[in-house]
Amino acid sequence: MNTIKFAEKGNEVTIYPYVVFVNESNIHLKNNIIISEFAWIHGGIKTLIGNFIHISSYSSIVGGGVCILEDFVGLSAGVRVITGSELIKGEGLTNPTIPHKFRAVTRSFVHLEKHSFIASDVIIHPGVTVGEGAVIGSNSVVSKDIEPWTINVGSPTKQVGERNPDNILKLQDKLYKEYPIEIYDVNPYLKLKVTQSFIPDVT
Repeated sequence: MNTIKFAEKGNEVTIYPYVVFVNESNIHLKNNIIISEFAWIHGGIKTLIGNFIHISSYSSIVGGGVCILEDFVGLSAGVRVITGSELIKGEGLTNPTIPHKFRAVTRSFVHLEKHSFIASDVIIHPGVTVGEGAVIGSNSVVSKDIEPWTINVGSPTKQVGERNPDNILKLQDKLYKEYPIEIYDVNPYLKLKVTQSFIPDVT
């Protein structure tokens, strides 16, 4: 693991065996992170993994776009974060064995704001922002933005409840004071939240 050249790697970062990183030079790891066995993470255009993050076993970040996990985000086992995809209406040939000039793809983003919690086997599609403190229940499919501090389940996901932020935010402030870490500026990453499509020339 010492041979991997991340864009940035903070303190207290635990990476278990059998984790796969692709395009790791675009992966920013902050502090107090655990990435469990058999996770698969693509750096894409840019991948930010903030402070106090757990990415559980068999989770993946794929698609080649931008992924932003702000502080205190949790990805449970088997979560699929998709930041880009093939275009499938006939615009080009599909799958990564095809040379780039023949493929039609879209590169987008997924943004998980602070304290969002993603339960097991959730799929998050490109172009989605999960608001601060939101919870996504197991086996849900997320294809649109999720409101902050809501509880959501289903395929497609629907809001079924709300979450009280008061204690969580108080504990966050207390933790930041007791464990002094660099509070980074997320804005440069947010500027990368665009969706671009690339279509081959057939002339």
